[in-house]
Amino acid sequence: MTAWTRRRVLGTLLVASSQSFSVPVAGAGTAPTLGAGTPFSFERLKARARDLANAPFSPRATPASDIASKIDYDAHGEIGYRRDAALFADGTGAFPVTFFHLGRLFQKPVQMHVVDGGRSAAIRYDPAYFDIPQDNPARRMPADAGFAGFRVHEWRKRGDWAHTDWAAFLGASYFRAIGALEQYGLSARGIAVDTATATGEEFPAFVEFHIEPAPTPRDPVTVHALLDGPSIAGAYRFELSRTAGVVMDVEAHLFLRRAVTRLGIAPLTSMFWYAQHDKPYRADWRPEVHDSDGLCLWRGNGERIWRPLNNPAEPRVSSFQDTDPRGFGLFQRDRDFANYRDGVHYERRPSAWVEPLAPWGDGAVELIELPTNNEIHDNIVAAWRPAQPIRAGDELTFRYRLHWVADHPHPSESLARCVGTWVGAGGERGAPALVGTTRFAVAFAGGVLDTLGSYAQPRCIVEASRGKLLNIRAEHVPETGRWRAIFDLAANGTAPVELRLYLRQGDRALTETWLYQHVPERTA
Repeated sequence: MTAWTRRRVLGTLLVASSQSFSVPVAGAGTAPTLGAGTPFSFERLKARARDLANAPFSPRATPASDIASKIDYDAHGEIGYRRDAALFADGTGAFPVTFFHLGRLFQKPVQMHVVDGGRSAAIRYDPAYFDIPQDNPARRMPADAGFAGFRVHEWRKRGDWAHTDWAAFLGASYFRAIGALEQYGLSARGIAVDTATATGEEFPAFVEFHIEPAPTPRDPVTVHALLDGPSIAGAYRFELSRTAGVVMDVEAHLFLRRAVTRLGIAPLTSMFWYAQHDKPYRADWRPEVHDSDGLCLWRGNGERIWRPLNNPAEPRVSSFQDTDPRGFGLFQRDRDFANYRDGVHYERRPSAWVEPLAPWGDGAVELIELPTNNEIHDNIVAAWRPAQPIRAGDELTFRYRLHWVADHPHPSESLARCVGTWVGAGGERGAPALVGTTRFAVAFAGGVLDTLGSYAQPRCIVEASRGKLLNIRAEHVPETGRWRAIFDLAANGTAPVELRLYLRQGDRALTETWLYQHVPERTA
């Protein structure tokens, strides 16, 4: 039990009433106006999601789309939410909440509610909540336009909250959080439907949020969300905790309107343009550009896997079969500023780890890599795909924990991890290159390798789905604790080659398993 006393957000005002009321805020500015409170519980929200799925899909209206479409990136960035209109800014919640304005990229409003004492009240939109420049097209939006999303802010001290936010929900079912290095990067989604399929991807959206305050900074902000889309409806509960990074406990109840070919559970979305192992010639002046550089897996059988990301010439889907996985995530392992040299600080981007809180059964972690030639496009998706067919009328429940961190929340105490992948022409130093071959160098560090003498002789265990492997060896990297696996691959054609590698001494694995998809002859 905490010694802190919880202060009611709405006090005794959140009762069955036909009158509107306001949440107390700091200062004498414009307080968010609330509608009448109605009974609320997560069970009620689940029942509503089930009812939605049993009825035909009804798309949300888009108010004044001709005006919203003119609120581009720059115009949207000029719009600021007023500090005195923030939810919980007076300390009734441990973290203040502000709201995003509609714009070109976020034209459909989302209903916002505040929850207290088993009742939920709608937060009524008012343009007075926002500071909008005189020449900004947002000034022409209707008075009841609505909000696009929300974000949760830091406290500096009581009565003084920071502009910096640590979690945000904005657009379709997208949300994200900062990691321990105080930076945003990749995003998560409530669900992924038919990503990279011939029928085209569907983007279900959170259409309602019901926000409960955190009593103290040690307690989570609770967010309930109603999801709706052509194929699926759902009820979500998020417990958002501000730790060294951010931890989110997620409970998702899904109800299918119709069959779905590829259902992605706990999807993560990121950007990978290029890294040291696949930089195109003169693509950009920076050495590397990516929000994430690899897929990390912890399989149900205990095997740990690292799969560097690629920017392929055409869309590719990789499937990693598993039963009851212990977790998966998109990670940013390279934390050296010199490898990016950019003020947007890619070296600080968070890693996101999905940890199931209940068995998920049979299925696969699917990695979808799409081609891109610019850093503005998210082209990477990782998600869990259940093995069973997804049919109309199905009801599915998933519970998992999302860690937004700088490093793995559950690192191996013994296995070394991959810290670098390099690809070049095959052959030995000082000798002519071997035509038709590619050399791979994979570096490992940490774990038991820290205690391995430089004269040890670990074995490099490597496999290829096709082609011939040559010049396989493991070597100590001078003046470091690292070891490097080196091999050449002789293969041609445009069909991918799946590579698998780890270091072993005797019967003991020394490293995690490195996987890589290599295309010998790229068409672009």
